[in-house]
Amino acid sequence: MTATSSTLDGRWRAGLTGLLAAAAGIAVAELLASFGDPGSGPAVAVGGVLVDAAPTPVKEFAVRTFGTADKPVLLSGVAVGIAAVAVVVGLLAARRRWFGLAGAALFAVAGAAAAVSRPSAGLLAALPSLAGGVATALALSALNRRRASGTDPATEDPATEDPASESPATDDPATGHPASEGPEGRQLDNAQPAGDEPTSSGVRGRVAPAPGKGLRGPGTPDVAGFDRRAFLQAAAAVSAVTVAAGAGAVVTRRVRGGAASRDREAVRLPAPAEPAPPLPAGQDPAFVTANRDFYRVDTALTVPRVDLESWRLRVHGRVEHPLTFTFAELLQRPLIERHITLNCVSNEVGGPYIGTAKWLGVPLAPLLREAGVDPGADQVVARSVDGMSIGTPVRTVLDTADVMLCVGMNGEPLPLEHGFPVRMLTPGLYGYAGACKWLTELELTTFGAFDAYWVSRGWAARGPVKTASRIDRPASFGHVRPGAVPVAGVAWAQGRGIDKVEVQIDDEPWRPADLLPVPSTDTWVQWRLTWTATPGPHTLRVRATDRTGTVQPEQRATPFPDGATGWHTVTVTVDD
Repeated sequence: MTATSSTLDGRWRAGLTGLLAAAAGIAVAELLASFGDPGSGPAVAVGGVLVDAAPTPVKEFAVRTFGTADKPVLLSGVAVGIAAVAVVVGLLAARRRWFGLAGAALFAVAGAAAAVSRPSAGLLAALPSLAGGVATALALSALNRRRASGTDPATEDPATEDPASESPATDDPATGHPASEGPEGRQLDNAQPAGDEPTSSGVRGRVAPAPGKGLRGPGTPDVAGFDRRAFLQAAAAVSAVTVAAGAGAVVTRRVRGGAASRDREAVRLPAPAEPAPPLPAGQDPAFVTANRDFYRVDTALTVPRVDLESWRLRVHGRVEHPLTFTFAELLQRPLIERHITLNCVSNEVGGPYIGTAKWLGVPLAPLLREAGVDPGADQVVARSVDGMSIGTPVRTVLDTADVMLCVGMNGEPLPLEHGFPVRMLTPGLYGYAGACKWLTELELTTFGAFDAYWVSRGWAARGPVKTASRIDRPASFGHVRPGAVPVAGVAWAQGRGIDKVEVQIDDEPWRPADLLPVPSTDTWVQWRLTWTATPGPHTLRVRATDRTGTVQPEQRATPFPDGATGWHTVTVTVDD
């Protein structure tokens, strides 16, 4: 083996050592986290810190580019980053073992700090990462024991090597034995030549090369003390621990997730005291968005699994009578059922983050009145089990009869990813200002005293939905046949309602579209128009006017800081 190939081989082994050790640490940390808060695992904790620290343009880019896949993309990026650091630590640990210990300590401290920094975390959240750091250090030690009998030339500093190892010794022409390395420069006549031993007949002969210096046999080090068999055995042991811990974490989370799913499946929702009005005749089936198709935009990298037995809703802060409810107690209150459209402030013009569902829940205004709201309180801060905070104007809650604590969605208990067991919903406000999922706390305070999560990041404190519309058919850049072409879409202005929708083809005058009937002003409106299409490329635009007379503005604006504006435009080609 040449010096270059030996160096490359040694570096490959050192990098692999770092990866294996880090994988073992992550697996052990995730196993421990699976018994408590899954968010305390190092990957998710670090990912959460990155989400919180990311500038708003980065968040908007992620939502716009990756959509609901933004969380897997982020976690994949965290995994790649950890792997890169692990390789560097492995290379450094091969030179100096304390480098490996320092890398493991850094891994533990970074993960622990990220975990305890989460809004709902306590000091115990640091334990998974600390245990993972110990596991990483132990794995590095086990994998690097192969160097106990020598030094791997792939990682040794050339300046510290013995020059004699770089060139063969020169034989003394008088004796045929290697020349002395001593200050005399020659081997003394009565000295025993290096490498020779007396035989039974008294004649000196050459002995077999020392391990690592010449011919190799099974189980002997291959280069400068490296024992390949010992390394492979250690790598197999570390890999087994990694697989076992990782499998344990997966099984434990599935068991706990299964328990949450079973809790949800066991819920029997009572009939509403005020059922939703029936949908008007002639409504398109797509008016209601199925639960599986409903958009999801939030910061939770793992879906919270809430234990119904221990879950409580607290109403506190600037109230006369703090209240606490179990889930069963909430279900005993009068429930209302309403069709309401919910949309995300991150929705671009024509974007997909909007949907309509039939919601079942507890009216919030009567509950707050029971608590006795301080007249000086102007904000209700809703908090999630994962620490998310969302602020809603008190006046909006008290003046809007259909603000509710939702327990059902489209005839079934809330899906886990949409906030089970309870979420808040405020018609007419973007989700970031009135739709907290996995709700556990309502605090009465003021806007001056507290900035909710998104407000502290520059978004507007109050988030009323803007008048908007979208073209769903034909699809942008699509191809259609000449003749009668259906043009259709939705428009919304929750709380105000839509008065009219107009469509423009190229530079022709605006044409009024037909509006399908709706159950209330809190839902979107489906609209449609028949267009006589002629061959060639065409541009279609849509705009809506709400019932206050406000026309959807033409000027484009990004979602930040209070929602996007602009006419949705699509380009289609009519084939000959």
